[in-house]
Amino acid sequence: MTITGSIPFPYMTKEGGLESFKTVDTSSFSSASPGDIFSGSYPYTSSISSDYFSAGMSKNIRLLALKNTFNSYKYRSPEYSFDSKHSEECRLISIPSIFYGQSIRKGSVDLKFYISGSLVGRLQDRKRNGELIQTEPEGSTGYNQTAGVVLYNEGFIYLSGSWSLDDSHLEEYSIEGEATNPAWLWFMTTGSEGNNTVPSSSFGLDFEGTEKIPTITMFAKAEKGEFNHSNNQTYIQYGQDTTPSSGSNSFSEKRSLVIKNIVETIYDEDDPPLEKITYISKIGLYDKDKNLIGVAKLANPVKKRQNDNIAFKLKLDI
Repeated sequence: MTITGSIPFPYMTKEGGLESFKTVDTSSFSSASPGDIFSGSYPYTSSISSDYFSAGMSKNIRLLALKNTFNSYKYRSPEYSFDSKHSEECRLISIPSIFYGQSIRKGSVDLKFYISGSLVGRLQDRKRNGELIQTEPEGSTGYNQTAGVVLYNEGFIYLSGSWSLDDSHLEEYSIEGEATNPAWLWFMTTGSEGNNTVPSSSFGLDFEGTEKIPTITMFAKAEKGEFNHSNNQTYIQYGQDTTPSSGSNSFSEKRSLVIKNIVETIYDEDDPPLEKITYISKIGLYDKDKNLIGVAKLANPVKKRQNDNIAFKLKLDI
């Protein structure tokens, strides 16, 4: 990949083979000299789209492709059946996976319809089975009715609720530009569909994503009598001569250094019996060939006495 400025793009160099991008035609490839670069481009944007389908119309191939997916979820709710969806008036909201990861979290989808800043409708999946039920305003038209379903793994929201959310308000929601009452069929309606703008209507779409992260769990044990000696300079009594002796044929370190006794006692003038105590602050991870491949650092050092058996649980996200 070559980067010019801040925009990356894919490229290929013409060599002895016939490899190239499919956007390069035969004549351009033939006229290029060895070493010439063919470049392409990456898609840099991703957005949530909203598509409307009128009643009885031949469904877009995008919606028909979801037929088996809808029917596979009928065990959760009969609202997923595609039989009626094939001919009814509906809206399909498509959410790219970059927004939610592996799947949309069940029960997290929340749709709000506003007129001049006032909430006239809210859909939630309180049963966590994919049914979008109108939960607000309480007692309003359509209250407790199902207005659509969610495909959590695939990132689609299907809306078919056609009841009026506000009988006193009219706006040009439809593609033909006809003034109609707000309904869930017009959720996320914009001028991109060919109709006029809807200045009094606004929409809220909230959801949460889930992403499964593989982890490795490891245990490191410090058993009784183990890891109670340290080469740290603070392990020995301060003030001792630690200078090693060396000569033309030898090098030796001090063998009779006194270990610092840190055993607590309530008496000021009485020295408690010596016990070798260390503080474990890091844990090394080794492969089968004894090569150090990682280090785990403890938030706080753990005290290790000679009679202690300690097990550390390590988790590594992949």
